[in-house]
This record gives sequence, C-alpha cells and structure tokens, in this order.
Amino acid sequence: MAEMENKAAEQAAEAPPAEDKAPEPAADKTDKKTAKTDKKKKDKRDSEMEALAADLKAMEEELSRQKDLLLRTAAEFDNYKRRTEKEKLATGEFVRAQTLKSFLTVLDSMERAEAAEAGQSPEEYAKGVRMIFKQLSEAAAAAGLAEIEAAGQPFDPALHEAVMHIEDEALGENVVAEVLQKGYKVGDTVIRPAMVKVAN
Repeated sequence: MAEMENKAAEQAAEAPPAEDKAPEPAADKTDKKTAKTDKKKKDKRDSEMEALAADLKAMEEELSRQKDLLLRTAAEFDNYKRRTEKEKLATGEFVRAQTLKSFLTVLDSMERAEAAEAGQSPEEYAKGVRMIFKQLSEAAAAAGLAEIEAAGQPFDPALHEAVMHIEDEALGENVVAEVLQKGYKVGDTVIRPAMVKVAN
C-alpha cells in the first residue's frame, strides 16, 4: 500500500500541472465596459453632430431662399411704386384736361361777348352774360363742384366761416343769417368755406 501511495505521488509529480483558468481581473472587465460606453457615446455624439450639420445646411438653404424672396419683393415694390407714381401723374393730367375741356365753351362764349360788346344793347349783353354764367355753372357741376348750403342752416365750422355776428329773434341760435360769399366743395372736400353772418 505504501508502494501505491508512492507511485501515485510520483505520477502526480511527473504530470504537468493542470492549468487553472484564473478568472479575469475586475479591472479588465471595467475597461471593456468603459470602452463600450465610450464608443456608444461617441457614436451618439457623431450622430447628433450629423443631424445638427444637416439642420444647419437646411437652415442656410432656407435663409438663402428667404433672402432671394426678400430681394425680389423689394425690387417688385420699387417697380410698383414707380408705376403707380407714373399712373397717378397720368391720371391727374387726364382729369385736368377733361376739366379744362368742359370750360372751353365758356371761354369761347366770353371771347365772343368781348368782341361784340360795342355793338350790343345792354339787354343783349346782359342776356349773353347770363348765358355764360349758366355755361360756367354747368361746367363746374360736371367737374364735381357743388355749392355749400349755408343760408338758414345751422352754423358748421367745417363748412362755414363766420365773419359777422348779429342778434335776430326771428332766427334760432347759431343759424346762418346771410351768405356773404358762397362756399364750394368737391365730394366731401371743402374747396372754400362759405363766408357767413351768424345769428344769436
């Protein structure tokens, strides 16, 4: 038995030592985990940077489009202003021409009256003046001129200019008693207020 024990001991001494698989040190596991985490963070950062770069490029393109649109709009507005100004001048000239055209008949009549003054009787001359006045009134009305109503109306400082004040029991308070000079307007625009005498 002692022999057997010796033999077993010899065999054990001759056999190569069994390789023990030592467990990995804890530091190596931590390094691998940190490397994986770092790689994930780097990939995520790279992905975010790419997304930001793409957003920046899209914004730059949109800014370029908006700038181009703004420049075009400004140019179109300048053209519109020039065109409108030109049209306004042309319209003003047209209106003046049409207005003056309506007064040409009156000018013609006045020229004839001036030429015939010496050979006419006072009655004929007065008739001619009345005719000219009628033509002038019609031409002014056709151009949009309207007389401002004043006599007997309540005083309105937007339409009337009071130059005298009288006391008259027959008239109400602040009523136009007399028109000293007629006033005129075109539409709602007062060209000349009526010069009036106001009662009470």
